[in-house]
Amino acid sequence: MATTFKGTNTPNDRQTIQIARQDLPLHCPLPEMSLWNSHPRVYLPIETTGKAKCPYCGTDFILEE
Repeated sequence: MATTFKGTNTPNDRQTIQIARQDLPLHCPLPEMSLWNSHPRVYLPIETTGKAKCPYCGTDFILEE
């Protein structure tokens, strides 16, 4: 999985995560997040725009091309 965490070290604090196409479908929280069970799993549509934001924790996701 090509995931890059940028931001603070606070678990699930607002951050930007880059997602590779082979890791789709995208859901948040990701298993790699320190509090992977901090909110219900939600699937995020990122394929069309290349960007998505989790409505629970505010994490920004960017699709790598």
